[in-house]
Parts: sequence; C-alpha cells; structure tokens
Amino acid sequence: MSYQPIVPIGGFAGWAMLNRTMTSQKQAFAASGEPARNVAAFKERIASVTSAEALVKDRQLLSVALGAFGLQDDINNKFFITKALSDGTTDASDLANRVSNKAYLSMAQAFGFGDGTVHTADAGFADQIAQAYLDRQFEVAVGDSNESFRFALNAQRELPALADKTSSDTTKWYTVLGSPPLRKVFESAFGLPAAFGAIDVDLQVETLRDRADSYLGSRDFAQFGDSAAMDKLIRLYLVRSDASAGQVGLSGAAIASQILAGG
Repeated sequence: MSYQPIVPIGGFAGWAMLNRTMTSQKQAFAASGEPARNVAAFKERIASVTSAEALVKDRQLLSVALGAFGLQDDINNKFFITKALSDGTTDASDLANRVSNKAYLSMAQAFGFGDGTVHTADAGFADQIAQAYLDRQFEVAVGDSNESFRFALNAQRELPALADKTSSDTTKWYTVLGSPPLRKVFESAFGLPAAFGAIDVDLQVETLRDRADSYLGSRDFAQFGDSAAMDKLIRLYLVRSDASAGQVGLSGAAIASQILAGG
C-alpha cells in the first residue's frame, strides 16, 4: 500500500503545514508500495527501450513515463501516445507540436524516439524521469485529500523552472495556457470566468499579463522565479478556490484583505 500524504486542514494554513513537512512526506511516499516498485522497474529496464512502441507495450514503464509528465490519465490511449512519441518534435506537423497540452511535447523531446537520438540509455535519464514521476504522483496523492493543494504544488514546481527558461516572455505565457494545471491556477487566482478559454488566445495572454500586473505588481513572467511572487499567486489561488467551493463565505473585500495580510 502506498503512503498517503497527511493534509489535516485546508486553506493557506494547511498549505504552510504541508510545505513544512514536505521533505519527510515525500521520502515516505517514494519508499512505499507502488511508487517504489514502479521506480525500481523503470530504472532497471528503461535503457533497453528504444522505440515508442516498446515503451507503450510495457505498461509499468509507461505508467512512470506518463506520470512524470502529468499524463497518467492517458495510459489507455496507446495509439495516440505511440503517435505523439514516434512522430518527433522537429516539424510543425508532428502530433506533439499540434496538441494543446504541451506535456506531450516535453515528453517527446525527453525520450527522443522520433528525433533521431533516443535518450533512454543516457546517463541520468532514468533518475530524472523517476524523480519527476515521484514528484507528480505525490501531488496526485495530495490531491486525493485536497485538490487545490495538488494544483498549487504543481505551480510551485513548474513556474520557477519556466521562468528560468531562455524563451520569450510571451512564449512562457503561452506555455501556461497550454498546461491545464497551470491554466487552472491562474484562471482561479485571477478570478477569470469559465468562458475565458473561448476567447482569442492572444487576448488570453494579454489578459493574464494585465491581471498579473493588477494582483502581483508585474506583467513580466520572470517574477515567478522569485518566491515572494510565487507565494502571493498561490495564496490568491487558495483563497479564491476556497471561496468558490463554498468552504468560506468571503466577500471580495475579505478575499483582498486575506491576500494582503498574508493569508
């Protein structure tokens, strides 16, 4: 049986408590049940996998590979996964470049099956994918108790790495829109309606920039490399998520007060 993370309370106080115990809880999770077995199998066998077809045939290895990129729910879509990984990533027509969820692009680039250089036997590859799998599966396990914390953990991990990339500021905002978990955090934190995703994508980017400036003090994506900006975004997300779920009866003024007061 796998270790179930302890999340005793919700809200920003619960979030702070989770972060204080994160290291020990992650260690307990990694050493338990299914996560430990899957990681051991992946490290033992992945170097011999040289094609997308071979990966898809091994369900245990595939579960780790998909889980590392937050795609575990797609595990039964074998034809789609094979196509996305075997096409490659160098041509605009490649499937991984065309799907809206850019996790497939990241996965295809990481494995390299369709790009002429397979990376599964590279030094450090197995460890890197296994750690990403453990991080994301821990988030999934936290989500069983508190879904908002799962999305907050994902943002806490993903946004600083994205902010550090050399791509343009605009490209980084587009990446947020192409990541369902990150999109949810920003849409909830900024109070955007469900119909937001239906408007022109360029307008979506400008809206996110404007809201970031209003709520966080800057339009620049680089701010998410700073822990203060990250904390403010997550605090705003958690307070609004609780309010929208009816867990707390907060007015707009009360929400603003909590955010400014640090939760």
